[in-house]
Amino acid sequence: MFTSKQRSNLRSLAQTIEPIGQIGKGGISDNMIESFSQALESRELIKITVLNNSEEEAKWVATDLAEALNAEVVCTIGHKVVLYRRSNKKGIKHVEF
Repeated sequence: MFTSKQRSNLRSLAQTIEPIGQIGKGGISDNMIESFSQALESRELIKITVLNNSEEEAKWVATDLAEALNAEVVCTIGHKVVLYRRSNKKGIKHVEF
């Protein structure tokens, strides 16, 4: 879990990044989980859009994704979900707290 200061730092970093994917009517697929996992390994911090036609609310999608990806939910704002997972990949710039 994050301290409030760490969460605030991650939220501010997330403001500048573009969403890397969308979740719609079909919900979360295995392919999405795989691509989001790869993105987390490369970036550590990702933003995902939950479309209006999705059958679930963004906060439930965030919880499900975080569990499937072994990641932490940074925040959900409207239809956007921000997730964080520390990368084990060598040679990438890690998010600093």
